Amino acid sequence: QVQLVESGGGSVQAGDSLRLSCVASGRTFSNYGMGWFRQAPGKAREFVTAINWSDGSTDYADSVNARFTISRDSAKNTVFLQMNSLKPEDTAVYYCAASNMPSWPMTSRSQFAFWGQGTQVTVSS
Repeated sequence: QVQLVESGGGSVQAGDSLRLSCVASGRTFSNYGMGWFRQAPGKAREFVTAINWSDGSTDYADSVNARFTISRDSAKNTVFLQMNSLKPEDTAVYYCAASNMPSWPMTSRSQFAFWGQGTQVTVSS
């Protein structure tokens, strides 16, 4: 079994920054990419960003582009999400995900086989 554990969520003011981390552990799997999704109350889970584990290519949702940055530490099977200039509309539960499918870009939930339990991010105005 593969486990993904997120950390770093919290409550901040608009304009502040947060950094989320996600560590993958458990059985060995072919990691082709990792990503972050988020789900606000009453809304569907949506794509935020993803990173190609092989070459480091990244992809972002328009709503977070230029504010959020995804990065990875391959040796530690860890992915990070640096969130700057946070807005109240960024409030959501953020989920880490890992893909064992060799496809890119990775923006669909169906492309990710493993998911974390989520971490809450709350941004107040």
